Amino acid sequence: MSVPHEQPGDGALIAIDWGTSALRAWRMAADGTVLDAASGPWGILNLPEGGFPAALAALLADWPDAAGLKLIACGMIGSVNGWHEVPYVDCPADAAALARALGRPHMGGAVPGIVPGLRQFQPLPDVMRGEETQIVGALALHPDLSHAATLILPGTHSKWVTVRHGRITGFHTAMTGELFAVLSQHSILGRPAEGAEPVAGDEARAAFRRGVQAASSSRQGVAPLLFSARSLFLTGGLGAAATRDYLSGLLVGDEIRAFLADRTEMLPTVLVGEDRLCGLYAQAFEMLGAPVPRLVGNTAPAGLYRIAVEAGYLRPTPEEDTTHGDTT
Repeated sequence: MSVPHEQPGDGALIAIDWGTSALRAWRMAADGTVLDAASGPWGILNLPEGGFPAALAALLADWPDAAGLKLIACGMIGSVNGWHEVPYVDCPADAAALARALGRPHMGGAVPGIVPGLRQFQPLPDVMRGEETQIVGALALHPDLSHAATLILPGTHSKWVTVRHGRITGFHTAMTGELFAVLSQHSILGRPAEGAEPVAGDEARAAFRRGVQAASSSRQGVAPLLFSARSLFLTGGLGAAATRDYLSGLLVGDEIRAFLADRTEMLPTVLVGEDRLCGLYAQAFEMLGAPVPRLVGNTAPAGLYRIAVEAGYLRPTPEEDTTHGDTT
């Protein structure tokens, strides 16, 4: 479905965030203004008949000028299960390094250039695909973060990313979102909420905050606390549907507690991504007595635009500064 953002204008770029379960696209002007947005349910593991080309054609069907525009994409589209695998770039890296490694497949038809993911090997191997583009966008929209900052990207696999001098220098992954999905949908902890009426906002917030508080008080981590999501229900301490919110609070609270305890210095911190989830993380920070990070929203479109300019897909407008590059 296509959704207009600004007044219709001349499109110059189609920017695509193509993940595991869904994809989104933005039709952009030469200066980076978002003219239209579209989304579809065709993640890389849920493609229609005809595969990637069919999904892309359906997504862009409402944009008559799409066939003449440059395309750039980030996310799982570049993975081994994607349209075209693009090798990871090693940290440290910036927008220029990502642009130099842009996957440019020659498979005929409209195939986007694909942003590579990032990888690091120490202290343990870690990888990301898609988040690197959001980080580039956050730095483009908020240059004050470029000197030194911690960027947190909540999600299925949350990322805690360190940026210094405009480069991503390191990151760590927490599988908080996936753990929540597995435990709430495929374990005994999720059974009370099955078929239960959703709880009201205040009750949900109270259950979430109760979970955060329990996690913040634990010296043993979250594992010994998980069963309390069931035992509180069985003893009348939580309503059935509220057990999901409590479990969410346990997992989010433990993620933040662990990373805050491991930090050796306090850098300016921001939350990048969907407002509702970032808002939950902000609540948890406040409860843990830590400075509440700034929320900067979804920065993927800005990141895709920036990398497209660095890759030569677009001629930058005069006010665009694209001179800073990878200094490794």
